[in-house]
Amino acid sequence: MNAQLELRRLARSFGRLQVLEDISFSLPAGEVLGIIGPNGAGKTTLFNLIAGDLAPDNGQILFEGEDITRLSAARRCLRGIGRTYQIPHPFAGMTVYENVLVGASFGAGRSEREARAPARDALERTGLLGKANRLAGSLPLLDRKRLELARALATDPKVLLLDEIAGGLSDPEVTELLRMIDTIRRTGISMIWIEHIVHALMAVADHLLVLDAGLVLTQGRPQAVMADPRVKEVYLGMALE
Repeated sequence: MNAQLELRRLARSFGRLQVLEDISFSLPAGEVLGIIGPNGAGKTTLFNLIAGDLAPDNGQILFEGEDITRLSAARRCLRGIGRTYQIPHPFAGMTVYENVLVGASFGAGRSEREARAPARDALERTGLLGKANRLAGSLPLLDRKRLELARALATDPKVLLLDEIAGGLSDPEVTELLRMIDTIRRTGISMIWIEHIVHALMAVADHLLVLDAGLVLTQGRPQAVMADPRVKEVYLGMALE
């Protein structure tokens, strides 16, 4: 299957600190790639490179066969790369609908009139339509996560980057979130999902990739990856017998 998104030998350092080195993987259209790894492994930096918030020191990023390595974050969003952030930062003084409308207009290059229908659709898909007129700053955590997802969906992404969207949620809330994500993936949107809640990734991911100290430790089918002794030792903190 042809790759929709492909990273080739991507590297990034901050001064003398090498955060990522020789990162290569591909994402086929319509699939979900889960990324796990200990704190400091380079996961958020990787997302910032894919989204265009950071530039790599070396390597290439290809999207639908085109080199986007030097494109700005705004241009990548217009091309179809959307993202959420680990800590939701809504425009607290604006309504839920207005927050999503910003994504649907500025993120996708639409006029306000053109953005209304996509914004409403994103609210409906994330279960927020009934709270459209509430101030975003008044939402509880789960609804803030929904709003973060709705804003990203409103940009009409082809590839969606999810940054620990399940973090801080209760088990029932994670189950609800998984149902939502599964519904979204059925529309054909590809996803890369960074998450510490491994069972959530295992429920939806087609493949897992493990980062450790800025390097790809292993990648493959979820069950095979989680059975790897190196993953148990490095990520889960289990000593090898």
